[in-house]
Amino acid sequence: MPKAIKKKVPEKAAGAEVKVKDKLATLKDTIKERQKAVLRYGAAILVAIMAISGFLLYDHTSRKKARMLDYEAYKIYHNIYQKQPVNREEQYKKALDIFKRSYDIRKSPAVLFYIIGCYYELGRYDEALKTLKDFTQRYSKEERFIPLAYEKMAMAYLRKGDTKEAMKALEALYNLKGDIYKDFALMEYARLLEKEGRTEEAKKKYKELTTRFPNSPFSTEEKAKLSGKKEG
Repeated sequence: MPKAIKKKVPEKAAGAEVKVKDKLATLKDTIKERQKAVLRYGAAILVAIMAISGFLLYDHTSRKKARMLDYEAYKIYHNIYQKQPVNREEQYKKALDIFKRSYDIRKSPAVLFYIIGCYYELGRYDEALKTLKDFTQRYSKEERFIPLAYEKMAMAYLRKGDTKEAMKALEALYNLKGDIYKDFALMEYARLLEKEGRTEEAKKKYKELTTRFPNSPFSTEEKAKLSGKKEG
């Protein structure tokens, strides 16, 4: 019986088969690596989403708690809706404590300004001035509050009897953009010049006040004073 003739696989075909197997193996490895990468990225995204969600929840809770504290302190500071009367010192001490707690939770220029107000009303002028300096640096762009801050700073220095620093604060107030409180700055600066005996310089400030701000209550007051002097 004749022997079966074995067909020889051409060398080229065998080589091609090996290459295909190698490519398939490489492709499998690549797919596995990509699957791992997708899982890693997915886990990272999930962690990020959870972190953002947690932050938003914390932020919302913090805002809510700060607002509640603000309202409570505001009522005490202005002595409204209070069931039992308290003396003036206790009133501002209590408001100060709550405003501080609120500010620790949520930084706000309005709350910090109330903290300054509490220090001022309590006669703690050094603490008020220290906080005012921090305020003018931290919230230098807050045009609503900065004029008020320098006005309060000048008043605190005057309460301490420091005329030189009070005049510096009034100058800073006068040099701010806009005209808010500039009539006040001119009036107070002129008064301080008068107290120092610098009468001619004071007159220039009074004249600027009445010329530049004719409708200011300070200007009206000065005109009345000058009119009274002339009549006398």
